Amino acid sequence: HDIPLYTDDSKNYCNMIVEIPRWTNAKMEICKEEPLNPIKQDVKKGKLRFVNNVFPYHGYIWNYGALPQTWEDPNHVDSGTGAAGDDDPLDAVEIGSAVATRGEVKQVKILGVIAMIDEGETDWKLVCIDRNDPMADSLSDIQDVEAKMPGILEATRDWFRIYKVPTGKPMNEFAYKGEWKNRDFANNVINETHGYWNALMSGQNAKINCSNTTVTSSKSNISVDEASGVLGSQPDKSGDGPPVDASTQDHCFVSRTVPEKVCH
Repeated sequence: HDIPLYTDDSKNYCNMIVEIPRWTNAKMEICKEEPLNPIKQDVKKGKLRFVNNVFPYHGYIWNYGALPQTWEDPNHVDSGTGAAGDDDPLDAVEIGSAVATRGEVKQVKILGVIAMIDEGETDWKLVCIDRNDPMADSLSDIQDVEAKMPGILEATRDWFRIYKVPTGKPMNEFAYKGEWKNRDFANNVINETHGYWNALMSGQNAKINCSNTTVTSSKSNISVDEASGVLGSQPDKSGDGPPVDASTQDHCFVSRTVPEKVCH
């Protein structure tokens, strides 16, 4: 909650918190329930969660993360998707050339968005690029991505459709016939979810820990000393964490039968 959504008042670039670096498998995410929202590995049925390598992909195929100070409100049914929000910050994939570091905050240019429906919930996926990437100046909108980086949008949609299939889940679906929407559409989604975040911070939520040091109007505002105490109570980082679950490392094969346009 303390990291601003935009890098400056021009609102030309957003901050993006990197949860999962490209080519890795561990399903890491911002933990909404804990003070100051640390990045932790997701746990399902008592086991650390890793994504499978679904042919021809290896792990996550871009740097994956979220935009701070956004929230997909589960009490709001989107008129375009027909589904309520997934109760999370906006997800983003960063398509630049550098492999990021977990916890890194990148300044990114927003390029477009796709509306994934995940188990009946709206789960927007933004596509963006680090403003310092060599390709950034040549990409201004979603059509530029398709022209300059052919195949990446199709692969991204395909990845999101099938990545849960090896765990026994059905393929994910998409609103808008699976089409990537342009930068203006994406910015409207960002503005809307930023508004929901503002409403969240002005009230109380039993599930989300909104502790922060900078949003003075928030009921969950805490002092810097209190925040330092939270950080100081965390275990020291040691090593690289647990090894990747060996069962996720073999390639899985999934049949695709859905022809779609990339964007319009």
